[in-house]
Amino acid sequence: MAANDNRTVTIAAIARLAGVSVPTVSRVINGRSDVAPQTRQRVEELLTRHGYRRRPPSMRASSGLVDLVFNDLDSPWAVEIIRGVEDVAHAAGVGTVVSAIHRRTSSAKQWLDNIRTRSTEGVIFVTSTLEAPQQAELRRLNIPVVIVDPAGVPAQDAPMIGATNWAGSLRATEYLIGLGHRRIGFIAGPPQLMCSRARMDGYRAALETAGIPVDDRLIQAGNFYHEAGFSGGVRLLGLVDPPTAIFASSDQMALGVYEAVRQRGLRVPDDVSVVGFDDLPEVRWSSPPLTTVRQPLAEMGMLAARTVLRLAKGEKVESPRIELATELVVRDSAAAPRS
Repeated sequence: MAANDNRTVTIAAIARLAGVSVPTVSRVINGRSDVAPQTRQRVEELLTRHGYRRRPPSMRASSGLVDLVFNDLDSPWAVEIIRGVEDVAHAAGVGTVVSAIHRRTSSAKQWLDNIRTRSTEGVIFVTSTLEAPQQAELRRLNIPVVIVDPAGVPAQDAPMIGATNWAGSLRATEYLIGLGHRRIGFIAGPPQLMCSRARMDGYRAALETAGIPVDDRLIQAGNFYHEAGFSGGVRLLGLVDPPTAIFASSDQMALGVYEAVRQRGLRVPDDVSVVGFDDLPEVRWSSPPLTTVRQPLAEMGMLAARTVLRLAKGEKVESPRIELATELVVRDSAAAPRS
C-alpha cells in the first residue's frame, strides 16, 4: 500500500512486521475495539518505532456527529445544555449523540469502547470527566474535547466553558445582605465540581466583605437536587437560631427548601427568604416566583458546540477557559427580614 501524506512507513509494511493483516493495522490506527490487546500493543509499538504519523484532526473524514456526555440526565439543567448544543449542531448539519456515564468507571469505559468503533467530530463533557488513561486514549484517537463545568482536575489541554459562578454567588449574597439579612444559610453543590467551590467562595466573600462572620452551622452539603435542598432546609430551619434567608446553590435545591419551609408552617418570603442559582425555566412559575442567579446554560452549550466543531476542523481557540456572565434575576422569593 502506498504511503499517503508523506508518511515514513506504509500500513502494509507495518502489517508485515507485526505478522497481521493490513485491515488489522487499519483498525488499530482508527481506534477500533475489535483487536486483541496483545496485537494492538505490538502494532502500536511498531507504528511508534517507525514514525508512522496518524492523520491529524483537520484531515479526518467528517462523521457528522458530536458526542455530549453527562454524568446523569435527570435534570432540567441538562436539558438546557442539550438544547444549546443541538441548536449549533443542527445549523452545522451535525447530529448529537447524548450519553450518561453515571459516575461509574465501567460506564465510561463502555462509552469509550463505543467511540472506538465509530467516528465523532468531538466530545463535550458536562460536569463529568474521564480518568487519565481514558483522556490519553481520546488524544491518541485525535478526538477533540471540550469541558463544561469540569469535575475534579480537568485535562490541561481541553478548553473549558463555564459561568461566572463566584461573581454570581457574591451578587446573590450581597442582595440578601442589602435586604437586611445577617443570618444567611447556604446549601452547597457537589464539592468535586469547580462551579460548586466557586459558589461557596462567593458566598463567603460577600459575608466577609460585609463584616459578617461565616458561621459553618449555616452551611449545608448538597448535590444540586431537590432532596438535598429539602434536607438542608430542614436542618437549617431546625437550628436554635435559624437563618432568615437561605441561598441554595441550584434552583432545584431552592425548590426543595420551599418544601422544607412549607412543612414547618412558614412562608416564603414572609418568614424565610430563598434565592437559587441557574434560572431554570420552571422557577418563574414557582410560588412565589424564585429570585435566582441566571447562568446562561443554553448559551454555554452553544459555545461548547462551536468550540468543539472548530477544533475538529483543526482551528485554534483563543482562550483555554471561557466564562459567560451570570445575572441576578429578582422575583418574589426574597424580602427584608421581620424585625
